[in-house]
Amino acid sequence: MQPSNFKTLPQTLQRFNFPTLQHSQMKILMVCLGNICRSPLAEGIMQHLAKESGLDWYVDSAGTGNWHIGQGPDHRSTRTALNHGVDISQQVCRLFKVSDFDEFDMIFVMDKSNLSDILAKARNSGDAKKVKLLLGDKIVPDPYYDDSQFEPVFNLIEAGCREIIKQMANES
Repeated sequence: MQPSNFKTLPQTLQRFNFPTLQHSQMKILMVCLGNICRSPLAEGIMQHLAKESGLDWYVDSAGTGNWHIGQGPDHRSTRTALNHGVDISQQVCRLFKVSDFDEFDMIFVMDKSNLSDILAKARNSGDAKKVKLLLGDKIVPDPYYDDSQFEPVFNLIEAGCREIIKQMANES
């Protein structure tokens, strides 16, 4: 179940270190459990914010579980995103694969279980260095079992994505 205090934005977001990346050519993967709630929101939000910021980033999402492969995002995520001007309706759920370490510069996960699952697939320290919690040292709770939590989760993800873009702008 979800912690009762997850509705508030994190007080601090850990700074990410992007020393070797060109911010205009970034490839980012967002990962959650089923790839139907949080990571589709994160993909859509990051794409939207990057485009808004004039960044030519490629953003995708994946899940650690295979229950929803080939399906679209949860209707509650789609509706919440549309309420904020972000269209995620064309996304298709997929499973994380080891070759994603080769394809993406950064892999952002939503919670510590996702972090553990993805790090377990890392082939070396280079792979592992690409994997970070989206909110630094905090998690993005799974809203699946509580309709009222999609909006707060959207806000958490948006704050995390804005922080990443801000940090990238300062690195370049």
